[in-house]
Amino acid sequence: MGCLSSAGGSSVSQVVMGTIQVYISQDTGWTIERIAIAVTAGTWISGLLAPLAGFMADRYGPRLLTTVGLVVVGCCLLVISATNNNSLLQFIIPYVIARSISNPFLIGVVPRVATVNFFRRWRNITIAISGMARPVGGAINIQIISLIALNQSWRAAYGYVGVFLLLLAVPAFLAMRRTPEEIGMLPDGARPSRATADARRAADGRPGGGLEPEFSWTAREAMRTRAYWCLAGTAVFAIIASAGSGYILVPYLVSSSGPGLANPQAVGVGSLGAVLALTTLVWGYMADKLGPRRCMLITITGAVASGIFLITGVNSVLTAYIFAVLWGFFSNTVGTLEHMLLAQYFGRGSFGAIMGSLGPLQTTALGVGPLFGSYLLTYTHSYPVVFTVLLAMYAAAGMLIFLAKAPRLPPRATATDPEASGATGTPATV
Repeated sequence: MGCLSSAGGSSVSQVVMGTIQVYISQDTGWTIERIAIAVTAGTWISGLLAPLAGFMADRYGPRLLTTVGLVVVGCCLLVISATNNNSLLQFIIPYVIARSISNPFLIGVVPRVATVNFFRRWRNITIAISGMARPVGGAINIQIISLIALNQSWRAAYGYVGVFLLLLAVPAFLAMRRTPEEIGMLPDGARPSRATADARRAADGRPGGGLEPEFSWTAREAMRTRAYWCLAGTAVFAIIASAGSGYILVPYLVSSSGPGLANPQAVGVGSLGAVLALTTLVWGYMADKLGPRRCMLITITGAVASGIFLITGVNSVLTAYIFAVLWGFFSNTVGTLEHMLLAQYFGRGSFGAIMGSLGPLQTTALGVGPLFGSYLLTYTHSYPVVFTVLLAMYAAAGMLIFLAKAPRLPPRATATDPEASGATGTPATV
């Protein structure tokens, strides 16, 4: 249900709006700049709501929040479907509300909390699957909304999606739970009796003891660690570098100082890099084998190497597509791997609050990236210089991950105190 809600919530994402805004503009006469006001405002407000969404997800669980989110976004889309040509505010207000709610409650924080709560042994791979829901859902929404817009209207398309989200709220409410303990289970579907037996084997030093119990940090405890702030810095640097590079990539590919591709060729290269976000699943598998921190070091190093290849080796359509494959494989997974590392370091009890606390920083970085890249290009008049600066920020993110070693447990953590955990019935060590 978390993946379905993420896919549905992506109907108001930046990527989808960037594709279908041409239909809206042609039909209404609104400029792209006016439509962008709604997109930008919704994105920034969603970042401000992320800490609240994380706190509420830890306290009340994803069931209520996902259901309410689906209903609110669905109703907003129905309002948009009834928009009149001369009523720009009737479009902007519901879109901003839908965008503000969908990102933290349907796409980002809340579904991640559900995944972390219900899985531990398979946590990395399930986080990767959850992370794939947004790009896959966005791609599907683009096709469906575009098809309906061509045959009927963009208003009808939003109306159909709104009805779908309202219908999806029913199974979401019936199926989702706060924690597996609410249905008499433990993470990964384990039975309490089996978990007790595994714990006894582990205590006796016998094989087959399974995973050690997991300690859950509070958000305040996590924020006192160097690892938390290193991960926060990594998110900021990596998002600015990725967003800035993505914003000027197509202009560089068609420029005389770049390979000089035709516009359709350059757009195809940029689109391929986005599609390869599906390789997140590969990195989820690798994170189980190598650990998310090592995988982050590999992906950031690969992204820097890909960027260097862009500056020095891309001079044709073929080499541009080779770059797109490398860039898409390495650069699109940093955020998902960061969520895996947060869960590994700080546990599941306050994962929502910890992840949500990074939301304002991440959203600010997402807005700063394109502005930083474009203004730096205006000042330097040199694409290689801009890409070099952005790649240096990627390298800085890699250095911070190198420093983000597992923190020591806080003073309240003891091996014998069941109440020290902060998660439901899960005393532990990291």
